[in-house]
Amino acid sequence: MSSVTHLPMAPIYVVDILGAACMIIFSGLCVGIARGLERRDPENLLWTYLLWFSSGLLIFSLSRSGSHLAKYILLALDLDKVWIEIRPVTGSLNSLSFVLVGAITLFFSQIYATYQRMRQDKALIQKAHEEILELNANLERMVAERTRELSLSEEKYRRLFEGSRDMVFICDGRGRLLDINQAGCQLLGAQRKEEILGSDLMGRIEPSDNGADLFERLREKGFLEDVEVVLRKQNGEEAVGLLAATARRSVVGSLERIEGILKDISSRKWMEKQLLQADKLASLGQLSAGVAHEINNPLGLILGYTQLLLADLDPQSQMAQDLRVIEKHAVHCKRIVEDLLKFSRSSGTTKRRRDLNELLKEVLDVVRNKFEVERVRIVEELDENLPPITVDGDKMKQVFMNLLMNARQAITGQGLIRVSSSLDSKRKRVLISFQDNGCGIPPEILHRIFDPFFTTKPVGVGTGLGLSVSYGIVRDHDGEIRVETAPGEGSTFTVELPLDWEGEKS
Repeated sequence: MSSVTHLPMAPIYVVDILGAACMIIFSGLCVGIARGLERRDPENLLWTYLLWFSSGLLIFSLSRSGSHLAKYILLALDLDKVWIEIRPVTGSLNSLSFVLVGAITLFFSQIYATYQRMRQDKALIQKAHEEILELNANLERMVAERTRELSLSEEKYRRLFEGSRDMVFICDGRGRLLDINQAGCQLLGAQRKEEILGSDLMGRIEPSDNGADLFERLREKGFLEDVEVVLRKQNGEEAVGLLAATARRSVVGSLERIEGILKDISSRKWMEKQLLQADKLASLGQLSAGVAHEINNPLGLILGYTQLLLADLDPQSQMAQDLRVIEKHAVHCKRIVEDLLKFSRSSGTTKRRRDLNELLKEVLDVVRNKFEVERVRIVEELDENLPPITVDGDKMKQVFMNLLMNARQAITGQGLIRVSSSLDSKRKRVLISFQDNGCGIPPEILHRIFDPFFTTKPVGVGTGLGLSVSYGIVRDHDGEIRVETAPGEGSTFTVELPLDWEGEKS
């Protein structure tokens, strides 16, 4: 009879139990490490796979090791029948967990391929994003450059627009003002452009030659070039200007906008009139000198023989009365001839340093009593610091007398004459003004007041040479006479004489 050797099972059980425990511990550690890697780089699919795989192994370890431990515990308790009943369940759990691990491994290749495509797509998207960012940066840079260029262009335009000393304007197709510079506001008499924006500007501008309407010219030619026009200001006054304008049309050809520049030439026109007046007076002066010399001698003979005849006649006789009429009119003619001689400047001129205030006071002392009797009050506003200048005193007193008498004759009934003197140090001019509150001068004859023999006074009251003679004397002193007048409100005559006169003229 053979003997059977029984090996001890304790070491096997110990190894089995320890192996099951180590499997659970190591699987748990793998899950912890995979979890840490997955948290550190959640976008890395490999760490996700390792987490899933470790989790599957952990389930398999728990299922297999748990069944081993349960078997040993139940056998040790003599519960063999219980173990026999649950053994199939533990085997199924082991198989399912192992299938789970296998499934994770099998599908990882497909998941990894998908992950690779996702990474490639992400790289393409990232590249496209970077290109878009670069394009956006370039676009922003281009927009910034264009904006800066536009700002510079706008600033240059606005500087030219606002800095121009001429009126620059923009109107719509109906002539209503859309924009205007500060010089235009000043020319129109407005403080701010908001006061006149939207007003009918083209309705204020008319051709000085009364020609075709400006709108018609713009529609026909599309532009206007240096057209002389009359501009009506806010206060009703008029200014003469040169207009240059361009018509801007819409796509359908209608007049959409008008852009123009208007240059104020009122001062130039006034200077042209002054030059024309000076030329006219110079020509008339030469003619008057010749006529005066030719008439002066016969008048002297007529007066001489008339006085001789009167000396031998009875003062009460009819012939004596007739001769006195002849003498009266001959004296009147001789006075006119003397005025002609003064107007022609054929008499000598003696200039020396004189105080204009003293000359004014001498003239005012002569006429003051007469004017006060006629209820015309004289107000003096003389600058006591007025420096002396070189003038012909007698002729300047004649100018002052003529201007005072003209001011008196412009007043009907009670009135006021204001005489003032002042110094314009900036222009180096001395100003003497005669202001009255008389009838004023009508605009239609204003340009003729310095013409010889032109007068609005009744026959026998004046010769029309007073202002002409005064004008000639002032011009001989390198000065000017200006007049400001308004019908029904009075006139102001201003004599301007240079302050830096040096030397004498004969």
